[in-house]
Amino acid sequence: MNDLSSILSEPVARLGASTFTLGHMLAFGAVLFLGLFLALVIALWRSARARTIAAAEAADHARDAEARMAGILQAQAEMQGRMGAIAEVFGARQAELTQSIGQRLDAMTGRIGQTMTEQTKSTHESLAKLQERLAVIDTAQGNIQSLAGQVVQLQAILSNKQTRGAFGQSRMEAIVADGLPHGAYEFQATLSNGSRPDCLVRMPNGAPSLAVDAKFPLEAWNAIRAAEGAEMQKAAAQAFRRDIEVHIRDIADKYLLQGETQDTAFMFVPSESVFAEIHENFEAVVQKAHRARVVIVSPSLLMLSIQVIQAILKDARMREQAHLIQGEVIRLMEDVGRVDERVRRLQTHFTQSAKDIDDILVSTSKVTKRGQKIEALEFGEGEAEAPRKAEAGTRVADSKTGQLRLRVVEDGD
Repeated sequence: MNDLSSILSEPVARLGASTFTLGHMLAFGAVLFLGLFLALVIALWRSARARTIAAAEAADHARDAEARMAGILQAQAEMQGRMGAIAEVFGARQAELTQSIGQRLDAMTGRIGQTMTEQTKSTHESLAKLQERLAVIDTAQGNIQSLAGQVVQLQAILSNKQTRGAFGQSRMEAIVADGLPHGAYEFQATLSNGSRPDCLVRMPNGAPSLAVDAKFPLEAWNAIRAAEGAEMQKAAAQAFRRDIEVHIRDIADKYLLQGETQDTAFMFVPSESVFAEIHENFEAVVQKAHRARVVIVSPSLLMLSIQVIQAILKDARMREQAHLIQGEVIRLMEDVGRVDERVRRLQTHFTQSAKDIDDILVSTSKVTKRGQKIEALEFGEGEAEAPRKAEAGTRVADSKTGQLRLRVVEDGD
């Protein structure tokens, strides 16, 4: 026994500071064997349990597969029944749809036929209206051609000096006749030197008349518009300038008469565009006309001048009637003086009435005081009650005084 213990205690291996004996090694081997055995037993148990669980799961899967297969078969049977019902419904619906489509096609065919009939009728009406409008257009075209002929005639009129003067004369006469009263102007009047201006405007208060000339040299102007090239335009402009300067000089010599006409005369240009062109491109001509006391006027400027003359005539007529207005104002002042005198007399009556009212108030105050004294004597029962009665009597007297004053005021009113 001791030998076995000594054998077991003999060192077998050394690891660092630790010494392992044979007994230690045998004990370690026994523990290791026991652990391996337990691990083997546990592994076998787990394997058996896993096989049992797998078998149970396989059985469950088989039962589920059978149940699902039965469900699928049942659903397939239900689906076949539903498909049959749907086929019957579809057949009935298809018959109804075919019938409805047939009815709609018939109705649509009828509407299309009616629409085509209405469209044909509308087309015929539109064509008839189009023919009427074409007839109107033909009439308008005839009017345009007639107007073109009239324009040609107007051009021929303007190309003739005498007829052109008549055209300018008519425009000027229309403007003057529309703006001035009858008798304030005279057309083709004869002056003392034998000249006959196109219009003579009579100024008020014996002032000299205003001469207006309506003849304008339009040939040179048309030559400027028809000229081609710089040289031809320059020559036409010089001719126009020369003609208009001669016309301005003729107006100044014939129509500006000392004491008989105004020291300024009007040269009427019957076109606004021509007037603007003259002031823009012929400034020297305009300045020469001003120096000659000849004013170039367009239709709008002549109209404005006539309106100013009309205002002057109205002012002259008002001044002629000034003495009548003064007489009316004098009579009005006399009426105002009489009203002032009567108001002063009325004020005197009111002053006397106020004085009488003041005298009445003085008398009533004296009567009130005497009544207070009498009341104090009649109701005087003792020295203690005298102040109260006197105060009451004062209030009664004040009320009576107020009533008397109210009555006096009412009588005065």
